[in-house]
Amino acid sequence: MFETTAPQREKLMADLRQVIADTEELLRMSASEVGDSAAEVRGRIQSRLQAARVELGELQELALTHAKAAGQATDAYVHENPWKSIGIAAAVGVIVGLLITRR
Repeated sequence: MFETTAPQREKLMADLRQVIADTEELLRMSASEVGDSAAEVRGRIQSRLQAARVELGELQELALTHAKAAGQATDAYVHENPWKSIGIAAAVGVIVGLLITRR
C-alpha cells in the first residue's frame, strides 16, 4: 500500500477522512438507540473509527516523511549541480512561457 503515488495517497487520505466523518455522523444519529446490541455495535464502530484515525495519522506522517526526503534530495542535487539546476529551471521557464503566450 505504501508504494502508491502521491495523488493516490492523497485520495486515499481524503476518502479515509470522509469515512471517519460519515461514521461519526452515524454514531450521533444512533445515539438515541437503546439496547445491548445497539451498544455493542456502537462500541465496535468506535474502536474501528479509532483504528482508522490512527491509520490516517500514519499515512499523513509517511507522506510528510516522503516529502521531506524529496526536498532534501532536491536540495542536495541543486548544491552538487548548480549549473545543471539553473539550466533545467531556465528550460522549464521557457517552456512555460511559450505555453502561456500561446493562449
